[in-house]
Amino acid sequence: MSRPRPELPLGPGGVPRDGRAVMPGSGSGELGNATAPRGAAPGYNFAALVFGVSLIVCVVGGNLLVCLSVCSERALQTATNYFIVSLAVADLLLALLVLPLYVYSEFQGGVWALSTGLCDALMTMDVMLCTASIFNLCAISVDRFIAVSIPLNYSRQQIDLRQLILISTTWIFAFAVASPVIFGLNDVPDRDPTLCQLEDNNYIVYSSICSFFIPCPVMLVLYCAMFQGLKRWEEARKAKLKSSMYVGGRKLCCPPPVMERKQAEIKLQERSLCDRSECSFPRGYMMNSGIQTVSYPHLKYSHPGHKQAKINGRERKAMKVLPVVVGAFLFCWTPFFVVHITRALCKSCTIPSQVISIVTWLGYINSALNPIIYTIFNTEFRKFFRKALHVFC
Repeated sequence: MSRPRPELPLGPGGVPRDGRAVMPGSGSGELGNATAPRGAAPGYNFAALVFGVSLIVCVVGGNLLVCLSVCSERALQTATNYFIVSLAVADLLLALLVLPLYVYSEFQGGVWALSTGLCDALMTMDVMLCTASIFNLCAISVDRFIAVSIPLNYSRQQIDLRQLILISTTWIFAFAVASPVIFGLNDVPDRDPTLCQLEDNNYIVYSSICSFFIPCPVMLVLYCAMFQGLKRWEEARKAKLKSSMYVGGRKLCCPPPVMERKQAEIKLQERSLCDRSECSFPRGYMMNSGIQTVSYPHLKYSHPGHKQAKINGRERKAMKVLPVVVGAFLFCWTPFFVVHITRALCKSCTIPSQVISIVTWLGYINSALNPIIYTIFNTEFRKFFRKALHVFC
């Protein structure tokens, strides 16, 4: 027997003003309204249609360019950028599998006119893709923390087994968080087929904690430790560079440029220069195949076969973009999850439907922001995007 249908006033997008726990978007979703009489023609929301279609085009176009740029540009093929590709794939799937159905429901005035099975699949993909996004950011923080804190044990290859395991684990865990929905969690006796939502408040709390409230603090702690380690590494590198310019309290004289001459002429000029120069070269100064070099026995360098404790320039550039990406994600999704879990835990709380609509769309907008961030803060991405847009436009 179906439950009585309360006559409640509607907010924007057909969202009822009843304070009921809602899960729209990324781990959630109420796609429909509980007040439209069965068989009644829904009020079409053209503003949601136009905005939704524009958002889908931006998300698909931007994230597709991110994937193509990393795959085709050698300068962008770094460990960090492979995680960024995984994040872009999550946003692409969101735009292709979740947003069209959400926009369609919003355009229909909030009424879910499709099957309950499709609704459950939509909710599963929604939860999984949002969880995959934040788990990918966590995986990046773990990988970069290892690169900075334990550099001698870190592989400098483009992508190694550990990074593949991290990327695979993020998707497996994301599906594990979302799987209860597709396996029957939403099949409750009094389910309203005109609503597409998560029916279990306990699962809403569980998914919010697993998808957001646990990963976020862990990610922030690792990023803070990573950038502190990177700062120490930069200071050590500058100190080593500065100390290499002085030996025994004396500044090294810069030898003249090496010209293409006979070996004998170069050696003769070297002796003459050393005899007449007011500043002397340190002991260990030698000629090697016509190239002037200085050796420092007290400085120990690792064997050429050993990995160097350093972060290369491409990795540093990629790492500098990460705080902006993480900040944008937290800015877009924190309001939604706070509102979301509040409605699940506080039955007496009434949250305006306008707030629910704003935080839901704000979360979806995040999927379009990352390509813009990469374009602004990364020269290689910017060059590829310009080249690709020039070809297509």
